[in-house]
Amino acid sequence: MSIALVVLAAGKGTRMESDLPKVLHRIGNAPMLHHAMAAGAALDPEKVVVVAGHGAEAVSAAAQDYMDEAEVAIQSEQLGTAHAVAQARTALAEFDGDVIVLYGDTPFIRFETLEEMARARARHDVVVLGFEAADPGRYGRLVTDGDRLERIVEFKDAKDEERAITLCNSGVLAADCATLLRLIEAVGNDNASGEYYLTDVVALAVSEGLSATAVVCDEAETQGINSRPELARAEAVFQASARETLMADGVTLQAPETVFLSFDTALGRDTEVEPHVVFGPGVTVENGARIRAFSHLEGCHVSTGAVVGPYARLRPGAELDEDVHVGNFVEIKNAHLSAGVKANHLSYIGDADIGERTNIGAGTITCNYDGFLKHRTEIGEGAFIGSNTMLVAPVRVGSGALTGSGSVITEDVPDDALALGRAPQVTKPGRARKLFEILKARRADLKKDG
Repeated sequence: MSIALVVLAAGKGTRMESDLPKVLHRIGNAPMLHHAMAAGAALDPEKVVVVAGHGAEAVSAAAQDYMDEAEVAIQSEQLGTAHAVAQARTALAEFDGDVIVLYGDTPFIRFETLEEMARARARHDVVVLGFEAADPGRYGRLVTDGDRLERIVEFKDAKDEERAITLCNSGVLAADCATLLRLIEAVGNDNASGEYYLTDVVALAVSEGLSATAVVCDEAETQGINSRPELARAEAVFQASARETLMADGVTLQAPETVFLSFDTALGRDTEVEPHVVFGPGVTVENGARIRAFSHLEGCHVSTGAVVGPYARLRPGAELDEDVHVGNFVEIKNAHLSAGVKANHLSYIGDADIGERTNIGAGTITCNYDGFLKHRTEIGEGAFIGSNTMLVAPVRVGSGALTGSGSVITEDVPDDALALGRAPQVTKPGRARKLFEILKARRADLKKDG
């Protein structure tokens, strides 16, 4: 059976106290909308529709940034969840299959749970995702008879005996597309909030003799995000889960609680990560690399056997081949370091291509920006860049070439050549002692006058 996802992402999130649409607040350096879409995407849906309202332009851009083929429907007025799903009607007009309704502010529902819902849909017309709540609070309640779901009652409309029920509604629902859209047409707004509730679909289905049931998941999966404290708690949940997954897959985290990961962080087997490392978006590390303490990586690729840090920074576009060493206080940006390159300390390498086995001395800088444009530096294989070399791009240093310490290199250096670009040293015997005497006398005069 084909599956379509409808992801509701129209809410303002007023408790966030933010101009940013709620679903664009980040968990693991990715909008929570991406987390919700990712769980559904694992079902290989034929169609994905995101219903946007507040901040629709930004929400649309984020949805299509994650999934090019995602369609966006606009809910210009927030009149309830059934009304939101109804806005996807045009996008679903030609679709023949099941629809699963998800929420952009509920980021932790697992793929396995959605799979279970899809299996249940083969036996029932409507499937709802529920959870046993430790504190049911103001959640909607699932009224059941055995495995039959009879109706969902919103807390505001529930009687005392219904409020005593602990099986609660997550809002996630699955049904055949044609059935769902037909039932939504019949949903009214005669309730305490005056809204069109998606939950009413269950009672309408049962009244027609259709079958409804609930799949039950862990309460943690249904965690919705409505405030900054909840966002912080969600971040902690994400980080703990991501760390556990990596370690189960063969990654060593020496102090897991100090390592921070992103939604798309990919670390290979036998990678070792020391304490206090931050992985920003877009990082891939191959098997057997070592990321040392207090390093920050973003938008980069690190190959097998490479060592990064401690105190290193890899910025977007950094590409490290096998056995590259990037040491303390080295920053790499938009640069390719070929196999065996060593840049062990105190250097900036930006917009550069570095050949195999080249050694970058301490204090080396590729001067890549002229105030208007970026320029590239090229260094061949087996070159030796002396400490405190300024490479003024665009410039090329040939294979096997050597630059003298303290040089400013402004012209290309041929293969196997030695380049010196520094002012000649001038030595004046005895002048240091005389200068110190002058300065000492001046300091004494200043103290006397003061």
